[in-house]
Amino acid sequence: MINKDYFRKTRILDGGMGQELLARGMRPNSTLWSANAILDANYHQLVLDTHLDFIKAGAEIIVTTTFATRQKRLKENNLLDKFEYLNQKAGEIAQAAKQKFPNTFIAGGIPPQNLTYEADDRDESEITENFNSQAKALNPYVDFFYFDVWSSIKEVRCGIEAIKEFKKPYLVGLHISEGTKLPSGENIKEIKKIIDENALGVMLSCVSPENFEKNLVELKSLNVPFGFKLNGFVTTKLEESYTSIFQGKKTNPNEILGKRKDLTPIKIQEIVKKFKENGATIIGGCCETGPSHIEAMAKIK
Repeated sequence: MINKDYFRKTRILDGGMGQELLARGMRPNSTLWSANAILDANYHQLVLDTHLDFIKAGAEIIVTTTFATRQKRLKENNLLDKFEYLNQKAGEIAQAAKQKFPNTFIAGGIPPQNLTYEADDRDESEITENFNSQAKALNPYVDFFYFDVWSSIKEVRCGIEAIKEFKKPYLVGLHISEGTKLPSGENIKEIKKIIDENALGVMLSCVSPENFEKNLVELKSLNVPFGFKLNGFVTTKLEESYTSIFQGKKTNPNEILGKRKDLTPIKIQEIVKKFKENGATIIGGCCETGPSHIEAMAKIK
């Protein structure tokens, strides 16, 4: 079990699995993305090798490849019957990486259960049930749960309730597309009323360095360990939902969201060094950050 104070010291997380798998040759498949690598056994070694490359680069924590194994995505692709299998298989592959590097912690990645980068406006009981189902499948394989790119305080409230029975801590990963408000319109500070003693910390996930910087003061004011998983997309603000854009197409998300050319490993290292000096202890990458970026981040530890 991970120590509750683990993130009070600087820790390195992995980078963006989905985009890294695509960069390494996984074929895009509608809205499945990284789930395609779990669904197709031919890609299982690729997933394991990618986990291992992040660890060798300096990642102390790897996140399960479960961002797209949520029920909604599987339903869209007529694969709901594979829900438990896909989440368990992702857990097994992460465990295989941990067996080679036993000091690595596994974060059970629980994504938003409806749309990405948008607040979930469904009933809380439905959201909680969705979170609980995914957490249940992942629980045997993980050291803690990671709330991966969530867009509202309501989702965090539901998530905390959903994982109670597993008696494991959690790391909150909130998303901000632009400015200083969550997609729900709420401020980060409102999370103080929600999180409890099982919270390992609060981070901004899949955000640009510029957006993280805008929210640095508010994150510091929470008085809990904080940090980031930085992305290399041009934007995460879409006019349409992911589903309507990508359903049925074989398209890499970076063809829609853009890929920044300026965020080289050296540039990322400079940015991360500055954030660390301002108190960030949870350090990692998200979409379009590979092992070379994580290696650069780890050097400033």
